[in-house]
Amino acid sequence: MYRLTVMCFALLVATATATKVSQCKNGQPFPLSVDIENCEDTPCDVHKGSTVVMKVHFLGNRDNIKSITGVVHATTLGLTVPYPLPDDVADVCSNLLYDAMCPIYETEDVVYNFNFYVDTSYPEISVKVQLNLVDENKDSVACFITDIKVRKAIS
Repeated sequence: MYRLTVMCFALLVATATATKVSQCKNGQPFPLSVDIENCEDTPCDVHKGSTVVMKVHFLGNRDNIKSITGVVHATTLGLTVPYPLPDDVADVCSNLLYDAMCPIYETEDVVYNFNFYVDTSYPEISVKVQLNLVDENKDSVACFITDIKVRKAIS
């Protein structure tokens, strides 16, 4: 009962503060909601040398998902490149909120606390960021695209 109450609360909070994001192009499952701190509508302003916090609320799309990895691609000026994440950030299972843990089961709703560091070497440009959460079989569990605008570091 406690877990159900926590999950219902998480769903309520997530839908109340959701950021507008887009679906991925290849028909991957879309998350229930994405909350990017300090950003309701895109493009989201992000500052060099800061960490952007995204809470990705999604459903398990099959039973017994043992591991989930965050895979990021960035697109700017017509070029799409992979953006490698540190292992501790890419490991979705170790960054689940509200006492959730892997394995994830079909229709189980969970929230991934994704911390995206904006390096100080990034140019100040607009970027499309795609985050695809893939399971141990490389099948998508949830995927979305958001637009960001990299800005100068805040002093």
